[in-house]
Amino acid sequence: MKFMINFIIGILIGAGAILPGISSGVLCVIFGIYEKLLNSVLNFFKDIHNNFKFLCPIISGALVGIIIFSKILEYLLHIYPMQTKSIFIGLILAGIVLLFKEVSIKEKFKKKNLGYLFISLIIGIGMVYIEKRMGIEAVQNASYIYLLLSGFLMSIGIVVPGVSNTIILMLLGVYSLYLSSVSALYLPVLIPMGIGIVLGSLFFMKIIKYLLDRFYIQTMYIIMGVTLGSVFVLFPEINTLVELIITLMCMGCGYLVMNIVSNK
Repeated sequence: MKFMINFIIGILIGAGAILPGISSGVLCVIFGIYEKLLNSVLNFFKDIHNNFKFLCPIISGALVGIIIFSKILEYLLHIYPMQTKSIFIGLILAGIVLLFKEVSIKEKFKKKNLGYLFISLIIGIGMVYIEKRMGIEAVQNASYIYLLLSGFLMSIGIVVPGVSNTIILMLLGVYSLYLSSVSALYLPVLIPMGIGIVLGSLFFMKIIKYLLDRFYIQTMYIIMGVTLGSVFVLFPEINTLVELIITLMCMGCGYLVMNIVSNK
């Protein structure tokens, strides 16, 4: 049963990671597996059996989500954008509430922690604004080293919750090159970027792990703030009362589903 639940979570992470402005790290946070995922990857060889048992369904599910359900999600975003985005907003909001409860158990709530939450929330909203305003400029002839560096920096958006891959790739000028290479499976671009992503993920995981070990409460409030800020990239355009009601109902469904998954 636990294998299937983690497999389904992996599918949702893989499918949901294609949403603009939403990082894989955010999805791991809202499903409550972020810290365990860090520990399992960084300490894989210390307990190969249990770490493999935990990582296998999540990674397998993520691959299934990317390969199969990304097309379904793309269709839903095109045909039912308001409903689809609203459901994801509900999932994320429920995840943040659950995360807040978990943090509050470890340390009683203190007003000073709101400062970390507020500052990171502003940063999250700022990144959403930058992404919407930023133009996409393509690099036509990127070198192997530049692609390796791009993959390394792209891993920030994979590991750090709330940081969008889209912004990073746009800043580096390889966004359109990356998308076309993925769709065509163009290995001369994907291999160096893939190597960079693996190296970068391990590097930034160690940094996040260090912060969680020494500044757990502050780090978690920052993660919650940036995650909450990233929600704004999903807000659909609402023009009528009916659309508002549908949006709220879909958000409620997403919120309910997240609570059911967390209870399981």
